[in-house]
Amino acid sequence: MQVNLNTAKKPGKSVNDAFASHFAKSMFLTVSGIVILSFIATRMFTHVDLNLYGYMVGTVVFLGGFFYRFISWGERPPTKLFIKKGLKLLFRKTTPKTATEQLVTYRFIWNRGLYRWTQHIMMGWGCVLALMVTFPLVFGWMYFTMADNGMYTIVFMGMNLMTVPADGFIAFLSYNALNISAVMVITGVCMALYRRLKNMQARAEQTFMYDFMPLYLLLFVSITGLALTFINIFLHGFGHQAMSLIHQYSVIITLIYMPFGKLAHIPFRPMSVLARNYREHYSEQAMKECKVCGTEFVSVEQSNDVIDVLGTNDIEFASKEGFHLAELCLPCRRKYRIAQFSGFATHQVKVKEANQNAKG
Repeated sequence: MQVNLNTAKKPGKSVNDAFASHFAKSMFLTVSGIVILSFIATRMFTHVDLNLYGYMVGTVVFLGGFFYRFISWGERPPTKLFIKKGLKLLFRKTTPKTATEQLVTYRFIWNRGLYRWTQHIMMGWGCVLALMVTFPLVFGWMYFTMADNGMYTIVFMGMNLMTVPADGFIAFLSYNALNISAVMVITGVCMALYRRLKNMQARAEQTFMYDFMPLYLLLFVSITGLALTFINIFLHGFGHQAMSLIHQYSVIITLIYMPFGKLAHIPFRPMSVLARNYREHYSEQAMKECKVCGTEFVSVEQSNDVIDVLGTNDIEFASKEGFHLAELCLPCRRKYRIAQFSGFATHQVKVKEANQNAKG
């Protein structure tokens, strides 16, 4: 018998073979990239702010947790499938519009009401703005110098980006960018807390550790950050050192916690663009009709993918009537499952649920 040796994998020839796992490779490449960028931006580490060292360590730990969580999630069969197909559709003409609605304007929350949309805009953009300011400062990609003539120079990646008056509008925004983001986050968090305490349905669904604690962490970080500004302006620096440590520890704890709790949806949010592209593209190809009521509910591609993924995990939902449970729309699927316990063929009743087309 002849063996085709050319198809055998040659060990040690791939870059992946140098690492123990995808997690190890991702962490090595990310940390190496950060160090190289910091080396360039700080002009060979000549402009390093050691006061931000704790934030730097917390950020590196956050990246480790993020890659661990993302890779664990991305290795699941359904996630791997939609990411693979979503990346192929990344350059669709509608991608800029989708990205804007999902990541900028939060159009997908608008249907839930103006209150919840405002709440998410404040919290989401407040956190994003804070991260966009903090990370470059922590790793030395951006810093500021001030000359004797009262001019303020913003240095980005080792290059003088612009020189502005120290008492001008741009300098004011630079000084107070984190204060502005803190006010936005506090506003959004207070709106979320009010809704979760007053809305009966939300109260029934919430838990302290998963739903409330992330909000309290964001609130504490924002309040301690504003307290630093208050101390410097009105108390002439009294208590600054203690408050600086309290704020730094609160930020580090929040960063370490972020990849493992509800706040993880902030860095994971860009994946929604891939999911939307996947649904929209294949919905334009062909829609799947429900085997019971005939309603078009998902694309044929998505329905087939669900069946394939369930088969990969050795989960079968084939019914004795000859269809797969994934071939039923959600109302008929629920009625069919009720029928298995009641003995009454509720899935054959041609009556729609009152809230099946509800928004929000």
